Amino acid sequence: MTLESLILAARQADASDLHLEPGFPAALRIRGTLRASGPPMTGADLFQMAKDSIGDELWPLFLERRSFDLSKTIQGVRCRINILQTARGVGFAIRLLSAFQASVDTLNLHPDLKKLAASTHGLILVSGATGSGKSSTMAALIQEINLLEARHIITVESPIEYTFRPVRSFIRQREVGRDTPGFEQALFDALREDPDVLMVGEMREPETMRLTLNAAETGHLVVATLHSATTIEALQRVVAAFPAEIQSRVAAQVADCLVAVIAQQLRFRPDLNLRVPECEILLPTHAVKNFIRNREFQHIASALETGAEHGLWTFARYRSWLQNRTNWHIPGKSTTPADGEGDEVRVKEAAGGALPPLSAVARTDKKPGTVPRTDALPAAGRIEIQPVEGGLEELLKKLE
Repeated sequence: MTLESLILAARQADASDLHLEPGFPAALRIRGTLRASGPPMTGADLFQMAKDSIGDELWPLFLERRSFDLSKTIQGVRCRINILQTARGVGFAIRLLSAFQASVDTLNLHPDLKKLAASTHGLILVSGATGSGKSSTMAALIQEINLLEARHIITVESPIEYTFRPVRSFIRQREVGRDTPGFEQALFDALREDPDVLMVGEMREPETMRLTLNAAETGHLVVATLHSATTIEALQRVVAAFPAEIQSRVAAQVADCLVAVIAQQLRFRPDLNLRVPECEILLPTHAVKNFIRNREFQHIASALETGAEHGLWTFARYRSWLQNRTNWHIPGKSTTPADGEGDEVRVKEAAGGALPPLSAVARTDKKPGTVPRTDALPAAGRIEIQPVEGGLEELLKKLE
């Protein structure tokens, strides 16, 4: 049994995750439920799979840290892989990534989320549990900017899941552990690299949060993810990550720079045979800002309940909207773009020229420890954005 055959079987079973552990059968997460499949895995087999996946050059790093993150394409399936040392040996936690473009429309998100991409500065937090689709939603917001705005975007990710192809924006992507030693160093560097937009793959440490808030305060738009179940918990977690003596100042920072908080969960829809994101969306109304500044987080729930006219969404209200929705994007099917014009139309209007085939965001197939060749980017099987007439390339030609 090989890792390739396991990935292929997981994809055929429509699994979102694959877990491998010595002495246990492979565990597949299908529509949110774990199911065992096949014979028990041996420690020797998993050890060899890990060594082949990581490679001899980076194997000492795994032995030092006892864990390793990478993303790669296996059997045509884009995978985000965490290899970890456990009490029984070497195990795998593998996320099977969808092979379609990430945009607000294709993810079946509410079209109002497109408005967030128009912000020129501030902080957008995307929160949720592991596997709730935070990275895809964040990529969709970046893609909205890329389609219509000429901005300099820097992403810091661990690992890179989507590769963005420039349309109107100039995009740099950095992977933690390969292109930069950590989130802190990458953010410190980014503030000296003239960015308009920063995408932070994960806010875990207080120093990362501090640099993210500073960037949002100093005229940059920052999109970041956080592990929390609700928008209120996300705000509480940011403030509570700092020492007690400065939490009041941090709360004021958050209140002043906040653009939105999106909490997300996935729910399976049997009628669509699809998992659909359900969101709670918090926007910084005057009342919400005051509650954050005074650290009265318990009162934000009432603002969410009564804030429908200001664009705030509770999970219950968002769920009602989903029940009444009629236009859906179903991966693999040609459907009318959900609740609005498609990306092709919006790019054509922005560029004022003829459109090449649009395929939006591509998954990467970079190997850890290597720098991909520019001429190797348009690999077969990828979904990529190609520059359009009047876009960034045309602008650069005029500047020469």
